[in-house]
Formats: sequence, C-alpha cells, structure tokens
Amino acid sequence: MMEEQFDAAYWQQRYQSGNTGWDTGRITTPLKEYFDQLQEKDLRILIPGCGHAYEAEYLFRKGFKQVYVADVADAPLEHFARRVPGFPKEHLLRQDFFSLSGTYDLLVEQTFFCALDPTLRPAYARQCAALLKPGGKLVGLLFNTSFTHDGPPFGGSSEEYSAYFEPYFNFLHFEPAYNSIPPRQGRELFMLLQKKNH
Repeated sequence: MMEEQFDAAYWQQRYQSGNTGWDTGRITTPLKEYFDQLQEKDLRILIPGCGHAYEAEYLFRKGFKQVYVADVADAPLEHFARRVPGFPKEHLLRQDFFSLSGTYDLLVEQTFFCALDPTLRPAYARQCAALLKPGGKLVGLLFNTSFTHDGPPFGGSSEEYSAYFEPYFNFLHFEPAYNSIPPRQGRELFMLLQKKNH
C-alpha cells in the first residue's frame, strides 16, 4: 500500500542521516494543550507514523497507560525505547499504518499525514475511521500551506482535507491553529474530528 519511494528503507535512511526537519525535539503546543484537558487516563491512544513520539512520551509521563505508537522505520522506535525505558515494549508497533488493526478511542496526527504520498490521503481518512471506536476521535495538526519543494512533507488546504474526512467524521474543530510553534505559525490547521456512528 505504501508508495515504494517512501517505504521503510527510505524513512530509516532519513532518521539515520538526521534528515528530520519535521522533528521539533519536543511535543508541540497545540497537542500539549489538548492532552492537558483529557481526564480519562484509560483511553486507548494510537500515534501512527510516530517518529520520535514526543506526544507518546508526554502522555505516558502524565499517566496514560494505553498509548500505542507505530512507525515503519526501526530507528525512531529504538530511539524512543531508549528515551522512555518504562514504556511497554508491546506498545511499540513496527508496522505500516495501513496494515494496523485494533480499535482505539483517540488517534493523534502529528506530521504523518503530510509525509504520505498525497494519493494515499483518502485511504488515510478511511483507515483512521476503521481504527477508531464509534464516537472515537482523530486529533492533530495538518499543514495548511503549499510547499515549493518536492515532498515529503506535502502540503494542502483545508478544503482539500475536509473532503477526505467528511464521509467518516463529524468536524468538532477544523480551524487554523492559534498556538502553533513559531516556525509553523499561520501554516497549521488544528483538527478534532469524531467518528460518525453509522
């Protein structure tokens, strides 16, 4: 399913060479502030295309015990396991997002969508819905801008994105992020979508 040029070997090489411009070195403000509002510590949370998974580290240290992270590359998962040694090894999923199964209460999007070949975007929306329980939520950030370089990352617009998600989700929030980190100010959408019950 994954486009051949952006396969596991491609991402492994980028991590090994340090070519990780998307990596902020910490959780970003919009997700931190959203997580800080969550009360239920037993939510099943999945972070696909997790990279160095600062979001998972933050949630885990706040007492969320059902956090799962997935990536096609070994390097970020190994780095995360060293950084957060108490994190359950069985919650580290070395797997293609499109082959994941299971059900979750919350999916977290942070620079994974923009790393996918844009032809996979409809399949991404469908797979998010498939992995969520009825009423489950997809939360995260999408780039609301075009890039002048060849991707990844690949940009886009809120109009484009909403067409992918609308068949499966109700839109609770889909607006420019007001609290983006400075390099991304004015270029991100914050989304909070809830799976439709049908």
